[in-house]
Amino acid sequence: MQAYEFLAKPQNGTIAIPNELRHIITSNVKVIVVVTQNKDDSIDTTIRKSDLILPPTLDTRGWKFDREEANER
Repeated sequence: MQAYEFLAKPQNGTIAIPNELRHIITSNVKVIVVVTQNKDDSIDTTIRKSDLILPPTLDTRGWKFDREEANER
């Protein structure tokens, strides 16, 4: 399961997925709505590039090597 977080303002009962995430979020999703209110009544929809980085998928369990071998790599 992968999670993405973004702020949005519902319009006519719908919440739009930001353009930066539309190519990533293409299948069924679970939606949890948390109502927030900024002091100036505006919503910051900025998405950081670090939010788009996926976790590593390389399985390193069972790898064993000493310091010299690690330095060679």
